[in-house]
Amino acid sequence: MRSSIHNCVLGGHDHADGWNVNRSYRGMSAEQRLADRRERLMTAAYTLYAKPGFTVTTIERLCSEARISNRAFYECFSSQEELLQVLHERCVEESLAVVAKALQDAPNTLDGRIKAGIRAYIEFATADWRRARIMHVEVRRSGDILSASRQRAIDSFARLVEDASAEFPAAIVANRRLVALGVIGALQELLIEWLLADDPPEIDELVAVAVHIFGRSLGAS
Repeated sequence: MRSSIHNCVLGGHDHADGWNVNRSYRGMSAEQRLADRRERLMTAAYTLYAKPGFTVTTIERLCSEARISNRAFYECFSSQEELLQVLHERCVEESLAVVAKALQDAPNTLDGRIKAGIRAYIEFATADWRRARIMHVEVRRSGDILSASRQRAIDSFARLVEDASAEFPAAIVANRRLVALGVIGALQELLIEWLLADDPPEIDELVAVAVHIFGRSLGAS
């Protein structure tokens, strides 16, 4: 598949009219216009894919929200599925960076790392309900579309858990990766409860329960 940038620059209006694709228009180059359109589509999708949801959001509504033409959508993304994947991967990358920074700054104890990592992730995820919904609700509702992206995200978070706990002897004998996958699954369910429950739990309660699950599973004191 050709990259979206290639499609937009070479297949866009400038090329069709015989213009130089590097020519500036309204102070923006072709590459800058592409980046601007992609970001506007990403911004629109960030809200619409979170609610009402990916499966009911049309390209027409995305383009209307982003204030671009339907044709411009296909110049920048090959499909809604590609846009969803790019959006999900950005949410994951930002979340991983936040957690990695928290673990780096945490006290050099297993308890300290668990508390810092859990709080950083939950507070970042819940700071914007759209991010939480895309990462924990729409990723499942999208079916097979995000299966590979979701698996990569789980693997990345599992490695964070494994690396953060590797130097501390576990109180239980277990496969550390399986334990990491298990606690990540528990954290996902806690966030889904926060998103969908009629009476959602407080953030501090989510953190406390997640810290308890991670601590007991990983052998913290």
